[in-house]
Amino acid sequence: MHNEMPKVTPWEVRGEVDYDELMKEFGVEPLTNELLERLKKFSGGLHLLLRRGVFFAHRDFGEWMDSYERGIRVVLYTGRGPSGNTHIGHLIPWIFTKYLQDVFKAILYFQVTDDEKFLISTGAEIDEIRRYAYDNILDVIAIGFDPNRTKIFTNLDYTKEIYNIAVRVAKHVTFSTAKATFGFTESSNIGIIFFPAMQAAPCFIHQIIENEDAHVLIPCAVDQEPYWRISRDVAPKLGFRKPAGIYSKFIPGLGAGGKMSASLPETCIFLSDSPNDVRRKIWNAFTGGQPTLKEQREKGGNPEVCVIYWYFYYIFEEDDKKVQELYEECRRGNVICGDCKRGLTDKIIKFLMEHQRRRREAEGIIDKFLLKD
Repeated sequence: MHNEMPKVTPWEVRGEVDYDELMKEFGVEPLTNELLERLKKFSGGLHLLLRRGVFFAHRDFGEWMDSYERGIRVVLYTGRGPSGNTHIGHLIPWIFTKYLQDVFKAILYFQVTDDEKFLISTGAEIDEIRRYAYDNILDVIAIGFDPNRTKIFTNLDYTKEIYNIAVRVAKHVTFSTAKATFGFTESSNIGIIFFPAMQAAPCFIHQIIENEDAHVLIPCAVDQEPYWRISRDVAPKLGFRKPAGIYSKFIPGLGAGGKMSASLPETCIFLSDSPNDVRRKIWNAFTGGQPTLKEQREKGGNPEVCVIYWYFYYIFEEDDKKVQELYEECRRGNVICGDCKRGLTDKIIKFLMEHQRRRREAEGIIDKFLLKD
């Protein structure tokens, strides 16, 4: 896995990702301390995902905060491609988006790209993808978004509005641009070639349906960034502000290297997993521990490569001091992998039980969130 050539596209991420190289390739900027201090003025404190560098890059985030300060409507936009059950890695941008919604009292447009998943999947039928879309939307609502400020839609159920914007976008994007950006080939079906215009459309939806100036910010994993290059190119031609973006790293899978991927179920903690599923997956996870307890005590472990440590670091330990202590104690050989695994297992099970409870509640309020034709 470690020797695999890295690849990052909106449809595939594999190998070890060099985020500095990716920033250069995509032309995005690192999130600076200056920007974080500025955000802290509005929020009173920085979210865990910012303090730990999970969200690490941006385009025009400072300008988006400028708009907020000047009284221009600020809007959030993110989404989900419903290709299967949701896992913890998918939650990261949504949890952060909720934080931004709470801080800036922003309206959120959440796009579920059921059309895209049908076009790129080899076997799934539309009915199956619609079922995944419904299930995924329940997971989104369970995050705790404000129902008065959150509008969720699927492209197949809210086609009229989205398609009317998408054709305006599509007119300004040549096939050569789409091909260069997304790697389309002669064998790509014509639906997926048009799809980037559908994904660009929500960048301009608030301005059109509410008929007011707005500045959109897109929190998402960095592999989705190519879509927003097209959106930003087209925005001035349509008379709108360029959307801003803020981008996250990928949460590692439970194996040795690579991101969490639903195509490798044992590397994932799915939101539907039972406590026994979690215990089994965490117990078998890759660690930075030594082969024997004696060697662990003598030589210490390596938290840098330990999936268990990184799960505490990225999501499951709010206290910065405790994370630092765990790192140092592991290095010294004062903690053993079994103890860390048990501690993480308990935290994940507690998190999932609460999420699954909120998900059941979401079934009764889903209509408050949905936009349909």
